[in-house]
Amino acid sequence: MEHQKALGKQRQRRTFRVRKRLKGDAERPRLTICRTLRNITAQVIDDTIGKTLASASTADKELAKAIKYGGNKAAAEAIGKAIAERAAKAGVTKVRFDRGACKFHGRVAALAEAARAGGLEF
Repeated sequence: MEHQKALGKQRQRRTFRVRKRLKGDAERPRLTICRTLRNITAQVIDDTIGKTLASASTADKELAKAIKYGGNKAAAEAIGKAIAERAAKAGVTKVRFDRGACKFHGRVAALAEAARAGGLEF
């Protein structure tokens, strides 16, 4: 149990280290991701008002039909395209990318590249 607590604290420190440099505002909101073993979620957040402007997840009903499994790169690419479309509808084209405690590798990188291809700038 102590080992799990230590790993959780390390993850929290990594998240804080990344987040202290990033603040989303009206002109460049924060694109944050949450990656689990089965799902991946992306949100565009304006930190000045504390509001989520757009979100996409493999757990969404409309996206889950097209995605067979939410824990792979194909699902991450689909979420990247979806978040780019939804952010464009909300009037957002430039964002700051918040990877949280995850490395910019694998599913996180696939989501970022798909979002860039969809029209988001970061």
